[in-house]
Amino acid sequence: MKNRTQLRKTSFYLKTSIIVIMMLFSQLIQAQETASVLKFTKIDMQPFADNTHHWYDIFSKDNTVNPLPGRPQYKPTEITKVADNMLLFQKNNGGWPKNYDVFAILTDAQKDSLIAAKGETHTTFDNGSTYNQIAVLANVYSATNVEKYKNAVLKGLDFILVSQFKNGGWPQYYPLEEKYSSHITYNDGAFIGIMELLKDIKDGKPQFSFIDNKFRMKLIAAFDNGLSCILKTQINDAGKPTAWCQQYDEVSLQPAWARKFEPASICNSESVGVVTFLMSIDHPQKEVINAVQYAIEWFLESKIYNTRVKTITAPRMVTNWRVSTTDRIAMTDNTAPPIWTRFYELKTHRPIFCDRDSKIVYSLAEVTRERRDGYGWYVYSPQQVLDIYPEWQKKWAATNDVFKKKK
Repeated sequence: MKNRTQLRKTSFYLKTSIIVIMMLFSQLIQAQETASVLKFTKIDMQPFADNTHHWYDIFSKDNTVNPLPGRPQYKPTEITKVADNMLLFQKNNGGWPKNYDVFAILTDAQKDSLIAAKGETHTTFDNGSTYNQIAVLANVYSATNVEKYKNAVLKGLDFILVSQFKNGGWPQYYPLEEKYSSHITYNDGAFIGIMELLKDIKDGKPQFSFIDNKFRMKLIAAFDNGLSCILKTQINDAGKPTAWCQQYDEVSLQPAWARKFEPASICNSESVGVVTFLMSIDHPQKEVINAVQYAIEWFLESKIYNTRVKTITAPRMVTNWRVSTTDRIAMTDNTAPPIWTRFYELKTHRPIFCDRDSKIVYSLAEVTRERRDGYGWYVYSPQQVLDIYPEWQKKWAATNDVFKKKK
């Protein structure tokens, strides 16, 4: 009897010790994560590169403010000054416009103009806008505890919730505009950029710990609805799923035209971002695993061999859209690595190209020079997904290796 009592005591102490150790370990991990946020001291400029390029290099009379000659930028380490710029550019509806440099040191007059334009609603997810500002401001708030940055994040997240279609997709601009920008937009990473932000919140990243549980559950529901939309829009037009289009009709969920030279098609360029995102999901459901593997099969099947795109010098040509001093030719090269076209025709799955007149052609040479030289008709990016697939496959789809099927 005495031995049994001693054994129970020993067992109790052992269990208690394990619980205490686990609690301490959990607190240590949490402390490390919090510390990593508090050490946030530098803003990555790359997510804002498209906006910066457009502001300095493509003048727009529609901009509230335009760059002034010789004006300097804040350093990426001046996180609160850059964050204050982001607050100036944020509109009252919670979103951001595109094509401004958030690192620019603005004049007082420019700041006054931005404040006066707060009520404008030309707000967008294009060129990395809105979701990237939200991500930065969350880090800045976590590092500083300055309330205005938290409030801007919450307003931005409200904008994301309001702008989501009931079917789970997001438009390029919100409020909706009467053109292709009202379509569900994968182009330039808009949809996936939003989903990556929401995934960080769903995964409990520490910089978003200030979001209360009720609001967090709304954001998780938006993520789940967005994921459902991604799975529903994978194109199946010839017997099995393939990849995705750049944009989709917001009602029918059918592939849709974007700009006049961007046809409704299977778009390998934008599909790379979609598949990479799906592969980032831990413990993916069966539907996600299947979507990834069908896309991998498509990338393997749509490879183009023995082709290299060469840029050559050409006479200076001025058009309404741009100045060109080069041209591009697709040439046969037996040493070239596999390449893909940006667009593949629906149903036939032939590589396609297009001009500003929206006429579909089947070779790069048939495109007029301005578009031939001014758009990325061929891509190598699917290879990035094929390179990381084996590790993903072993982890989440060990019994089904697409690579082996194709050998």
